[in-house]
Amino acid sequence: METFMDVLIVVITIWTLRSLLKTFNGYLKTFDRLKDKPIDSYIQVFMIFTWLIGFVLVLSIITGETPWEFITALGALSAIILLIFKDSILGFVASIQVAANDTVRIGDWITMQKFNTDGFVQKINLNTVLVQNWDKTITSIPTYYLNTEPFTNWRGMEDSGGRRIKRSVFIRASSVRFLTPQEIDELENITILKNYIQNWKENVGKKRVEDSKQKSFYTNERNLTNIGVYRTYINLYLRQRTDIHQENFILICRQLPSTPQGIPLEVYAFSKYVNFLDIEPQKADIFDHLFAVVPLFSLEVFEYPSGEDGRSKQLPSIYNLGTNS
Repeated sequence: METFMDVLIVVITIWTLRSLLKTFNGYLKTFDRLKDKPIDSYIQVFMIFTWLIGFVLVLSIITGETPWEFITALGALSAIILLIFKDSILGFVASIQVAANDTVRIGDWITMQKFNTDGFVQKINLNTVLVQNWDKTITSIPTYYLNTEPFTNWRGMEDSGGRRIKRSVFIRASSVRFLTPQEIDELENITILKNYIQNWKENVGKKRVEDSKQKSFYTNERNLTNIGVYRTYINLYLRQRTDIHQENFILICRQLPSTPQGIPLEVYAFSKYVNFLDIEPQKADIFDHLFAVVPLFSLEVFEYPSGEDGRSKQLPSIYNLGTNS
């Protein structure tokens, strides 16, 4: 009975210490600066050593031998112990490195292709990191993989306050051509392009008239092209939007190398929205506008041929008000 009570005291002491550590862990997480730290990993490591010491003490009580004799015996079995606790040791080292380098915090949005993971970190334990993906599934990643495998942490994007917009409008190459003087005058009526075209006329237009007396208008390198003016329009349009970062972030519409799908005009900008539910409607609004104004520049958006190509386009009967259909 005395031996049983001694063993029970050891177990109760360890269990009480475990409860105190869990309470202390919960208390630490009430501080904002500690909510995203892997405190669970350190407590789990401490409890592993505590249970190991308790196991040695229990065996010492039952057998009547001193604890040092068991520790000496465990030293001989260190290779086996290291093999058994390999993941825990690697996880502990990884947790220290993650905390020291501040590479991952609880609540960070990370992407790791190896595990098909794309979501928010919910918990960092000694052995695993739990990530809730966008589809609400939970992925468990070994902690030490955070140091050995490449992954993307989107915290920098969220902290910067700007989320990248990178999308292209593909223009049919056969629709690209020089603009005639009449078309240039018509485009001048567009408010965004008015100053640009007026400045072009003042600085280049006069020289163009002089050059046209000696060579063909359409071979004059100083002429405006419809795709060039459209590219300028996109740049000016983005510059006037208040929901796009105008300073300290890249903002450009650039022409990329031609592809079999046409000539890409890529919008490269940064939105002031970082939330997925906010930026998607914003991107849709921007490109709805850019696609809608394409015909104003006598351009065509590239599309793969379909069964409707080549057929005469007719308005629906609802528009044929003068017929008896």
